[in-house]
Amino acid sequence: MFAERLKQAMHAAGYEARPSVLERLFNLHYWGKPVTYQAVRRWLRGDSIPEQDKLQVLAERLGIEPHVLRYGEAAGSRVGETHGKWEITIGGEELELLQAYRKLPDEQRQIVRQVMLAFLRAYA
Repeated sequence: MFAERLKQAMHAAGYEARPSVLERLFNLHYWGKPVTYQAVRRWLRGDSIPEQDKLQVLAERLGIEPHVLRYGEAAGSRVGETHGKWEITIGGEELELLQAYRKLPDEQRQIVRQVMLAFLRAYA
């Protein structure tokens, strides 16, 4: 069913559901190792499902929620628990970095954020 949802999302986003189209679209926006034509073909045939980091890039490019792309609409409606706020305690280096970050002007904060997200994508 994943392959059908992927094809539908591609059509809805204005793309042809062809491996060459998806390979190019994906590799232009993915920070990691590029995927091959064969890997994308397996996604479209339903032989495999991309890893979560790749699925998130696909979903973002196609304008669909990652969980809906992976599991379908019905999966999202089954979750019924409420989500509370998580309390995370930090200390040491994390606290020092957070305090330094908060002292930066907004423009520099944005640059630091972009650098951190780039590292996260590259080393995820």
